[in-house]
Amino acid sequence: MGEELYHAVGKRKTAVARVWMRPGSGEITINKKPSDHYLTREVDRIVVTEPLALTELRDKLDIYVNVKGGGISGQAGAIRHGITRALVNLDPGLRDTLKKAGFLTRDSRMKERKKYGQPGARARFQYSKR
Repeated sequence: MGEELYHAVGKRKTAVARVWMRPGSGEITINKKPSDHYLTREVDRIVVTEPLALTELRDKLDIYVNVKGGGISGQAGAIRHGITRALVNLDPGLRDTLKKAGFLTRDSRMKERKKYGQPGARARFQYSKR
């Protein structure tokens, strides 16, 4: 590992995270804020660091993230996906471990669009016989 920058894009639902990583001390910056300030829920912090904990690279890489769209939880999932893809760029040997843990799969579930002439995506107006 030289002084290279590794880049990847992670997605979940409508959230998109652009991730850059370089060798460092383990700092994670999300939208120019430290990760513990941006992600207030402990669960989201754990989700983001899962791939790093699995590969034991938590304190060896500095990570900078730009994320937009979705809610905080969706953004955390997108960041995890981006970090995972950047780790695979860094070392293709980690791919099997990360794939087995399910971190490489993009969560594509999105809200279904509302159809015209109807009150909701699946909802229909009430049928009236008379």
